[in-house]
Amino acid sequence: MSSPLTTRTRVGLVLAVVLGLADVVSAFFPTPDGEVGPPLAIVILGGVIGLATLAAVAVAWRSGRRGALRIVAGTRVLSAITALPAFFVDVPAWLKLVVAVLVVLTVVCVVLVLSPARQPATVTD
Repeated sequence: MSSPLTTRTRVGLVLAVVLGLADVVSAFFPTPDGEVGPPLAIVILGGVIGLATLAAVAVAWRSGRRGALRIVAGTRVLSAITALPAFFVDVPAWLKLVVAVLVVLTVVCVVLVLSPARQPATVTD
């Protein structure tokens, strides 16, 4: 099923594009040897998840299909899950802050993408 996209949904999709592009770009800059950062497998997985997000956003934007919107939300949640280990290992505070901001942006994105259209209130006498 499809439905017209609301402004909230479109804002969420734009945010998903930004986050997805960040995942794809980061795949081209793996952590150098001896530096603190995610393992290469996680960086590549993030790039693949970013590509999946971008593809699902394109379908959702054009068609408004709920399945595509759910895929966008799911890929963003998976991306956030891959970033969570940064909170449990010894990494610089600035890196934890970046991960926290990305996780918060992901939550906002998912809420916006999955928010239902408002129904007009019915007045009863």
